[in-house]
Amino acid sequence: MDQDERQFLLTAVWLFMRHGQPSRARSVCAAILEDNPRDGVAAAAMAELLLDDGEPGPALDVLREADFPPPLEYAQAVLETRALNRSGRAAEGASRWRRYLESRKGASRKWIA
Repeated sequence: MDQDERQFLLTAVWLFMRHGQPSRARSVCAAILEDNPRDGVAAAAMAELLLDDGEPGPALDVLREADFPPPLEYAQAVLETRALNRSGRAAEGASRWRRYLESRKGASRKWIA
């Protein structure tokens, strides 16, 4: 799949999600991830859809397999934290969120601890 096709499909995912058709969005995300399981943008969208469907375990799997570009580090941290919390692993979720904050502001900030 070339970049234009990928962008078209990601736009379709966004439109399906925006207009209340999550099953269609999920099908398109699955197709993108089948072609490239490391696609961070598609993985973030799929994780959001999985979390909305109450499937935190598969959402974590998708997130951990993908590569996220630096502009999506926040989305990755939020989605992983949500998935861990919904899996009943609140301590891991808090730890994940602290790691993100430390990477952004430094461990010396008092408000992180």
